[in-house]
Amino acid sequence: MRTEGRAPVCAIILPCYNEEAVLPATLSAMDGLLRDMVREGLVAPESFALYVDDGSTDATWSLIAAARTEKGRPRVRGLKLAGNAGHQNALLAGMEMAAEAADCAVTIDADLQDDIAAIPEMIRHFQAGSHVVYGVRADRKADSWFKRTSASLFYALMRLLGAPLVPGHADFRLVSRFALKALEDYPERDLFLRSVFPAMRLRSSAVRYALKAREAGQTKYTLLKMVSFAVRGIALHSSAPLRLSGCLGLFSFFLAVLLTCSTLMAWSAGSVIPGWTSLALIILYLGAIQLFCLAVLGEYVAKIFTEVKGRPRYIAEEKLE
Repeated sequence: MRTEGRAPVCAIILPCYNEEAVLPATLSAMDGLLRDMVREGLVAPESFALYVDDGSTDATWSLIAAARTEKGRPRVRGLKLAGNAGHQNALLAGMEMAAEAADCAVTIDADLQDDIAAIPEMIRHFQAGSHVVYGVRADRKADSWFKRTSASLFYALMRLLGAPLVPGHADFRLVSRFALKALEDYPERDLFLRSVFPAMRLRSSAVRYALKAREAGQTKYTLLKMVSFAVRGIALHSSAPLRLSGCLGLFSFFLAVLLTCSTLMAWSAGSVIPGWTSLALIILYLGAIQLFCLAVLGEYVAKIFTEVKGRPRYIAEEKLE
């Protein structure tokens, strides 16, 4: 989406949760990037970095507030959420705040493992007509073997279940104001942004980059959080697990019919049916399938419960504009 005759106003949105260790380096890097892009004429001087504090319990907000008033940093803005609303909601809060002031918005995690050198290329793609520009991790050597493998399995599973995901893409992306406005038409309380934007089917492109090592602090994505994130993404954008539950039930029924026929044939032939081992295994097998199906059903019912309540996704406690 071209901004005819002028450079676009760009908002760089950085969700922060207990990032006091890495934030000083991030603030400096963002200052330098925006200054360089303004000097090259890629973005307008009104462009800014918006730091969204997602209920941090350390000095994250104090550092953002101090940077906002520091001389030489006029491009710093801040948004403090009342509590930990979650990574996706923090991104959404930043995008909603930036929608009125910016022609485009770039979302990137505050640890800057995603390469900020890809942002100027994203701006060029935007100027060439893309509404969404995906940052795709072409090189993940900075991640552990487990994280690389689990991420590959996650994307493969999501594609198998029919969820629209861009392989190798996390939440590093540029979106136009048009796409931000289109996002307002998605009323779900629980949004999974990695599949929402591909589902819009707007004109898009991709920029590939190498993932960098975290400079300071610890990752906030533990194994439990990664599993929860994957389950959430599947439940929000694919009904395939519900169909799988039905298929397992049908398979169990046919298996029971076959076992019944086999037992009757053995009885009619006068064979003695041995002990309880086979019976116990069958009971355990069927019980496991039933519990799995109940768990899948419960996950979807929980999502319905969240949507029906209609509570706000987040509460903004303070803004620095």
